[in-house]
Amino acid sequence: MDDDTLDADTLLDRVRARYDGLVAHDVWGERGLFYNPGGNLPRGAYFLTVKERDGDNDRASNLGRPGVYRVNFGLSKESYRERFDDPPARPPKGGVVDTGHDFAATDELLPHPVYAWAGWVCVLSPSAETLSTLWPLVDEAYERAVGTYADRTTTRDGSPM
Repeated sequence: MDDDTLDADTLLDRVRARYDGLVAHDVWGERGLFYNPGGNLPRGAYFLTVKERDGDNDRASNLGRPGVYRVNFGLSKESYRERFDDPPARPPKGGVVDTGHDFAATDELLPHPVYAWAGWVCVLSPSAETLSTLWPLVDEAYERAVGTYADRTTTRDGSPM
């Protein structure tokens, strides 16, 4: 890994400084950031996660290596297709998507090894330079979370819950 690789805490600090309305929750062995201004939802709308160790259903990234973690976020179908073609089929429980990518590669935008079927992508231990190129995609993921939050906190007539 490069000397300019960001550690997970620094990456999360930069994300929190860039976006409003975020709350942190540890879920499913990951540190998750959710959009939830005012705490109107139990957790909020999923925005971005950081996974720092392999789990029972996800060992493809080999996160047991020193200093390696994975940052994950979702894209629109169009943005996903622009980068990786059509999303793969959902893998069986405990499986990994079939995309031909090396899910253990660091500092490279990749389909998420388990949730690529849903448009999620990831980067293992991104450098500051790589993160700077990813901000437009992270911005998109944030806007998607804001939209999801709005959908979940608005009644059918459009008024807030």
